[in-house]
Amino acid sequence: MIAAAISAAIASMGFTTVEEAVSASRTTSVVTNEKETIEVENSEILAGGEGLNEQTIVEKDGIRATFSRDARGALRVCMEGRGLSKQQLRELGEELIGRVTQQFVYHRIVTELKEKNMAIVGEEVTADRVVRLRVRNW
Repeated sequence: MIAAAISAAIASMGFTTVEEAVSASRTTSVVTNEKETIEVENSEILAGGEGLNEQTIVEKDGIRATFSRDARGALRVCMEGRGLSKQQLRELGEELIGRVTQQFVYHRIVTELKEKNMAIVGEEVTADRVVRLRVRNW
């Protein structure tokens, strides 16, 4: 489920998937000046059955984000980019993580509502990216 969340989140920010579910031991050929790794606290709850030690790599305008899980199942994002400071990479990475988390939660809620035979009768996404769902239980 996290792979679907990553795909939906990155598309909303203009990133495209370069490689999905590649082995973590595989190296890449991109040369970058700066690198910043962000570990997502309590991300074990985002586990969705994907293999550990696999990566999803996305890029936009010379910026690369590599999503991976460690042996504990914790999610981390390594941001790389030429001409950006570590702080800029961290801010961009944290925005990506926020959107991935939001997409993961959205998909999880929708799945659970369907399992309980509840229908979504309205959905709104505000300018500040708040998602409001109206649900009916028949």
